[in-house]
Amino acid sequence: MGFGSTAKKVQKLADTAEKLYSKLNELREQVAEMREKLDSTSERVERLERENAHQRALLEALAEERGIDVDDIESEPVASDDEQAAEA
Repeated sequence: MGFGSTAKKVQKLADTAEKLYSKLNELREQVAEMREKLDSTSERVERLERENAHQRALLEALAEERGIDVDDIESEPVASDDEQAAEA
């Protein structure tokens, strides 16, 4: 094996390593972006869950004030739009 073919193989290996390094950096950036989005989404979901719990508490308080049993309402099946239109 001559030095020429060895140099070509080393160059090919170096090129491949460079491409892999570049891809690895791209993947790191993608993972960092995904982590940011995940954190943002998690915070948003937590905020929405708190708001939902607050709204539910308000609705339950209003229902209780008006003598409405929330548990009965929750156990009733909900009619679809098509079923409501058929009843009208």
